[in-house]
This record gives sequence, C-alpha cells and structure tokens, in this order.
Amino acid sequence: MARKERPLDGGDGPLLEFATALRRLRHEAGSPPYRDLSARAHYSVATLSGAAAGRRLPSLDVTLSYVRACGGDPGEWERRWHAVAVELAVGSAAPAGSGDAAEAAGAGGPAREGGPDGLPYVGLAAFRAEDAGLFFGRERLVGDLFTALTRHRVVALVGASGAGKSSLLHAGLLPRLRADAPAPAVGVFTPGPHPLDRARRALDGHEEPDAAERVLIVDQFEEVFTVCSDAAERARFVSALVGAARRPGSACRVVLGVRADFYAHCTRHPELVEVLHEAQIVVGPMSAAELRRAVVEPARRAGLTVEGSLQATLVAHAHGQVGVLPLLSHALLETWRRRRGAALTLDGFHAAGGFEGALAQSAEALHASLSAHQQTLARQVFVHLIALGEGTEDTKRPVAREELGQDADTRTVLARAAALRLLTLDQGAVELTHEALIRAWPRLRGWIGDDRERLRRHRQVAEAARAWEGVGRDPGALLRGTRLALAHETLAPPALGLSAGEREFLDASTAAEAAAGHAARRRTRRLRCLVGALAVLVVVAAVATGNAVRAEGEVTRQRNDAVAQNLADTATDVAATQAGLAVQLSLTAHRLSPTARTRDSLLSTLMTSLPAHDKEVVALAYRPDGRQLATASGDHTARLWRTRGTDRPVLVATLAGHGDDLRAVAYRPDGRLLATACADGTVRLWDVTDPARPEVAAELPADGGDVRALAFAPDGRALATAGAGGGVRLWDVTDPARRTPSRTALLTGHRDTVRAVAFSPDGHLLATAGEDATVRLTDVTDRTRPTGLAVVTGHDTAVFSVAFAPDGHTLATASGGRAPVRLLDVSDPRAPAPLAALTGHTDVVGAVAFSPDGRSLATASDDRTVRLWSLPRNGRPAPLAVLTGHTTAVGSVAFSPDGTALASGGFDTTLRLADTDLDRALAGACARTGPRITRAQWSSYMPYLDYAPPCSGLERP
Repeated sequence: MARKERPLDGGDGPLLEFATALRRLRHEAGSPPYRDLSARAHYSVATLSGAAAGRRLPSLDVTLSYVRACGGDPGEWERRWHAVAVELAVGSAAPAGSGDAAEAAGAGGPAREGGPDGLPYVGLAAFRAEDAGLFFGRERLVGDLFTALTRHRVVALVGASGAGKSSLLHAGLLPRLRADAPAPAVGVFTPGPHPLDRARRALDGHEEPDAAERVLIVDQFEEVFTVCSDAAERARFVSALVGAARRPGSACRVVLGVRADFYAHCTRHPELVEVLHEAQIVVGPMSAAELRRAVVEPARRAGLTVEGSLQATLVAHAHGQVGVLPLLSHALLETWRRRRGAALTLDGFHAAGGFEGALAQSAEALHASLSAHQQTLARQVFVHLIALGEGTEDTKRPVAREELGQDADTRTVLARAAALRLLTLDQGAVELTHEALIRAWPRLRGWIGDDRERLRRHRQVAEAARAWEGVGRDPGALLRGTRLALAHETLAPPALGLSAGEREFLDASTAAEAAAGHAARRRTRRLRCLVGALAVLVVVAAVATGNAVRAEGEVTRQRNDAVAQNLADTATDVAATQAGLAVQLSLTAHRLSPTARTRDSLLSTLMTSLPAHDKEVVALAYRPDGRQLATASGDHTARLWRTRGTDRPVLVATLAGHGDDLRAVAYRPDGRLLATACADGTVRLWDVTDPARPEVAAELPADGGDVRALAFAPDGRALATAGAGGGVRLWDVTDPARRTPSRTALLTGHRDTVRAVAFSPDGHLLATAGEDATVRLTDVTDRTRPTGLAVVTGHDTAVFSVAFAPDGHTLATASGGRAPVRLLDVSDPRAPAPLAALTGHTDVVGAVAFSPDGRSLATASDDRTVRLWSLPRNGRPAPLAVLTGHTTAVGSVAFSPDGTALASGGFDTTLRLADTDLDRALAGACARTGPRITRAQWSSYMPYLDYAPPCSGLERP
C-alpha cells in the first residue's frame, strides 16, 4: 500500500498550486506508489516525490515524465509548466529580500547576492556601470580601448550585434575612466531621432580651451542611420561631434559604439572614414578562457558554483561565435533561477531551454501567460519597437511610453515583459532589451514579416509628420489622395503607435483633402465660366485671333496636363475592380496629354491580371515553346497554365505535395521536365509531358536546408541548386525517370544564403549570387571539377537575382541600395567589368530578365513596379516603361520565349501579363475596354470635359 505523502505547506502560491495539481493527477490515476512511477518515468523516487512537494518548480522533463506515468496530457501540462515558470520569473524580479523573489528563485538556502539587482547575471540587458562587479572576460579589450582613447581624440568601437559593445562601454570603459587620476568628466548618450540636439547638450560648457578633460561616449551610434531620418541633421551631427574633439586645444574625446553591419553607412561620411582608419577597436568573439571567467566569476562573487559540465557546455556553444553574449547571459540568468541550492547545474540549463532556446522559451512563456487580448497587444507592442533594416538587419528602436496606450492590459504586458528583462522601461521610453530577441524568438520574426508593410507605412507617416512640423505645419506638406487613403487603411485601429503629433497630422491631412475636394469643384465651375468667356472673347475679338488662339492653346495644354495626370492616377486606383473603365480613363488621359507617365498608366491598365495562388507568387517560368507557364507560391504548390500571348491564362494542373513554401521553378530546355524547389530543402523533378497529369519523376535529397534557387544547364543534363548555407550543388539529371539523379559537385565560397543561379547560354559558365552581397562566376565545363573564376563585389545589399544576356557577354544583377541593377561585361569571365548601373527603383530589386533578342531588360522590385529598359548595342541603357498594378512587392519576372509577353508575379498573389510591343498595345487599347464608359461615369470622373468616349465599345480583340 502506498505511503501517504507529507501534507503541503499552507498558502496559495503558484508552486503550491502546481504541486497540488500533480498530486491530484496521481490520485486520479489510482495513487500508484512512487516506486511504480519511478519504473515508468525512469526517474528516482526522490526526484518524483520532490516534484509534487511544492518546494521548487521541477524541471520540464521531470514534470512531463511524472504526467506520462500518471496517464496525463503532456501538452496541457507543458503549457501549465510554462505559465508557472513565468509567474516565478516575474516574482524573482521583485526587490531583493522579498519572500516571493526567494520562492520564485527556488533558493535552497541563503546566498550572497551578486549585482545591484540581487542577480549574479544581467540576462538580456547590457551591463550598466553599477554592474562592473559582474563584468568579467573583457579586461584585455577594456585596456586596449582605454589606451586607444589616450592616443586618439576619437575612437570607434566596432562589433556585431550581441558582441557586447554597450556592456564594454558602460561596465568596462566607464569605471576605468572614473578610476583614472584625475578622472575626466564623462557623458554617455545615444543619438535618438534628433542626435544634433543631444550632441549640443552633451558638448555644452566644454567648448572653452581651458575646460576640464571630458569624454563623450556615444552608444548605439547606428541610431543615426535607423532612428534619425534627416540626412542633413545626420551630417551636421557627425561633423559637430568629430570637430569638437579635433578642434585645437579641445579638452574633449569621443568614443563611438557602432554595430558592424552599419560600417558601410559610416564610410559615407569623410570624418568617420578618417576615424575608422586611424582609431578602430574591433569587438570579436571571446576566447575560451575569457568565456569561462564571464561564466564562473559572477557566480563565485555571489557565493555560487557552476558545474564543470555546465561550464564546458556553455564555452563550447559560445566559443568562436560573434553576437551570442546576450543569449549566454540570458541562459545563465534562467539557469540561476533554476539552480539547485548554491549550484548552477546542467539540468537547470536544459530546463531553461538550453543555449539557443532559453530566450525563446522565456518569450514564449510570457506569451502563454497572457490572455488572448493581451497577446494581441503584445504583438502590437513588440512589432512597434522594431526599426526595419534597409539592406541591414532589423534593429530595435526606443518609443515614447505614451505611444503604446495607457490601458490596464497594456500595462500588464509591459510589466511582465520588463520583469523577464525582454523590454526595458526607462525615462518615459520603452525598447527591446537587446536585438538578440529579434533573432532568437521565431514568433517575433513571424510578426515582423507579417506586419512589415504596415511598419514601413507607419515610418513614412512619422517622417511626413516630422517634416510637416519642421516647416511650421505648412498645408503643402500634408498627405493627399492615395497616400492618405493607404495611411488610413494601414494604420486603422487596433494598430498601436500613432503619437499625438502623428494623429494630428493625419487629421489635418483628412481635413485638407476634404477642403481640396470642395475647392476642386469650385475650380471646375470657374473653369467652365472661363472657357465660356474665352469663347465669347474669341468671337468678339476676331482681330486678335492669333494671340487669342495661342493663349487658349496654352491654357488648354496646361489644363489637359493636369486633367490627364489626375485621370492616370485615378485609373490606377480603379484598375483592380473595373479594368475596362480604367483602360478608358487611361486612354483619355493619354490622348489629352501623351506623356511618358500617362503612357505607362495606360500600359499598366492594359495588363492581364488574375489571382494565381492563395499566397505570394515567388517564381515563374515559361516552357521553352511558350505555350505553358509555371508559377510557384508560398502556399506550398506550383501551378501550370496554358498561355497565348497576353490572353488570360488557363489553369491546367496544380502540383501539390511539398511540405513548405516553394522558392523556385524551372523548365528543362526540352520542356518535358519541371523542377520545383522548396523551403524544406527538397527539389522535385516533375514529368510534364502530359501537362494535365504531371507526375513526380524524381526527388533530390534534402542536402543543405532551404533551397532558394535552381537552374537547368542549356543541354538539360545538369541542374544547379542553391540556398541556405552558401553551397551550390550540381546534379546529373540526364534521365531522372530511369536513373536516380546524383550530385556531381559542390561549389563553396559564398558566406551566406545563395539566392540566385544562372547558366550562360553555352553552358560553360555558372553565375551565383547571395546574401553575402557577392556574385561568383564558375567554369562548369567539367561538371565534376568546377573552377572558380571571379568574385564580383561592391553591391550595397544582398544580391537576389542574376541573368545572362542571350549573347552570353553581359550579366545583369539585382540587389538594393543606390544602384540596385547592374550590368557587367563577362566576355572575360576572369575579369568582369562594369557596364552600367540602372537607377529608378525606390526599393530592393528582386528579379531581372533579358528579352530573347537581348535588346530589353525587365526588373521587378519591392516598390511594386516592373520596369522595362532598352539596351542599345552601342549606347547607354534607357528606361522604356514603368508598369504598375501590383499592390505589394513584385518578386519574379520573365519574358515569353517569343518575346511578345512579359509575366510578373507578386506578393499580392497575382500574375500579370504585359504586351512588350508598346506601340501595338496602345493601338489595340480599345479592344480591351469592355462596355463603353457611360455619361454618369464620365461626369463622375471628368465633369470638366465634354462627353467623348475614347472607344465605341464595339471593337474586338
């Protein structure tokens, strides 16, 4: 018979409730003896009985083993365990000495406290000056930085995110300066949205030659590029800071803490180039000995020990890794909260989630502890604290507390996140404690991806509001038309983050738009009166006919230009819902004022558009005979379409079965085989001889993770695949139905994910491009022994697409930055030479494609446009047309094999087809209008023009 358990102590804390629930589960299972439970759970009797004793929270593994042995639901108990862990973690963040804090820590006895907060580790937060007693392992680097500062007036401390720059400045350099004799005056600040004001306050009173020695520490210097949106203020701030330090007789020295991925941004300022050249300290990974000191010494100061196996595990995970120190510190803090007596153990480390998972587990535990409404608020809060990267990683940004709402649920979310050290609340501002949270929490990365367009739109509204304030609230700086409508749609409740100034800006823009509508109607009436008066004057003043005709012509031209521009914008807005009407509006605009902009609007409305997938269209490819088009999507499928020119494609088949998002699609040159690439690392080869019944001919083994690109060799016997990890693989696919494809070579060299591959027309050259911002050229004549020829650098961001011209002498690349599209002469592949840089896109370019005759180039961009470029044989490239219509980023583009059609796929799930013969498209516009525009529609859109439909409505294609 089972011995009765010792009664639980009185109380109603989370530990006792958890232990009571475990005992109730055992009772419902028939109260089996702990000896029987031990045989089922493979844990000792003492461990299992201790789990239900209510003295400390058992590890997750022990809890789940206990639950399984009693026949409980492991999923339910895992969620319950995480919720209790959050409550205990919040309790452990209470002031030192409180009973709740001691219980939540699970302390086995009294122990000396480590830092000013009573914790031996700071977790995700950067070390502060008062944490200097816990800061170990960086003594050599602190000495190097101090020495550099004594020799130079301005020093740059450069390191990756998570390398420990802020901690080094606050807990290393700052105490070292204060210990110097005589100690200089030290000022520490971050740039913020208005860095020049902060610099002037910091420098105030220290401009005189006889002033005392002063050191200014500018932490998170990258905020100059991410938070400050005024380029002119940015330049003045850099000049003021460096100039103050280098002025003759100056008593000021400056230290800049710069994130490494903003190094290129710094080089755009000549003053910083000189600093980086002369006085630069690089923060690299810690050595094994330094890591061991960082782990052991804070524990020793607090009267604790660290198991040898835990030391070895932590050092092995962090050694040689850049940017892992926040993860290490957080894992140590969570392990301390699960310590056994005075010892930090490997079991506690695993219970906390391990090295990579501790931070994600803490964040997920916070999320699980919130109500459904609070979870929604948490998503809005965390996403609002992100500054989107443009060619760099996303970063954190400080936000004023009043932007996040004052309701009780928001306060609860902020308090719990701050207690877990995921957020920092300081001086009326809220920010992520460290950017490592962005990388380590998958749920947050997903939120950012889903809300990226809303965030970008909010940033644009914020910048416009600041500009409005900067010009004294000039009405000319308010939003108008489509931009205002998009702002209202994107930032509608329940979106967080509109400050009082931004809300006033939107309200003023709305009021101005309404007033402009009234004014436009008054102008229309006046215009009619003016036209009538002019007509009378023409009749009456026949003597001055010549002058009057010229005056009227100029007035008419100006009116037509304005009317045409307005009509072109209106046509773009209605194209998605009333395509025929949009064509007639664009045609009327182009006939009124035949400019490039009205022509582009007309061409865009003439494009065939259809929803191709349930999610984004990420890739497309024409079959070599041009009668079939394949599309790939994030909905895990590829689809085959029957095509004829720009007629609406007809769906033939859907290729399903992939387990994740599709990334790329390509036809073999004979058109009988189709390759699809998937994010789960697999590549499938489909026999599409009968397009209505495609079959899987072969599947390449997952070898290297996410496959982002693939391409067949011109002879169809080889397939190149590439993706995560930087490797490019060559496969023999001569006859996949009879012989399993085999890998013939692995090309290395890229340091990050490879995003694009392309064979030259003769099949001897392979171009690859990746997120390491390089393009590599490789000789693949012998596909078992490829030979690297050249590496092309100089791109501002990752390179997302490459394409060879039909003659094989020109290579086009697509990326971001100032020159997102580049043309290279690869006649000598060992020495590629730049030919031209194409500008005009306002965001990253994700795809490029040459026309079959090589005389045109198409580019697709995240700015939602497709651009056509003319490529004369002996001249510079010139823009041909700008095609609009996609409502989000355009990720793929391809010419039909006969060159008469251009297909584009967007993240708005649509497929669009454009006629590449611009003159033919314009001439046949009336055949695409449908019913003729009615008088009512004409009066609605063009009340100031006489009814004159551009088409009869009887035309046929």
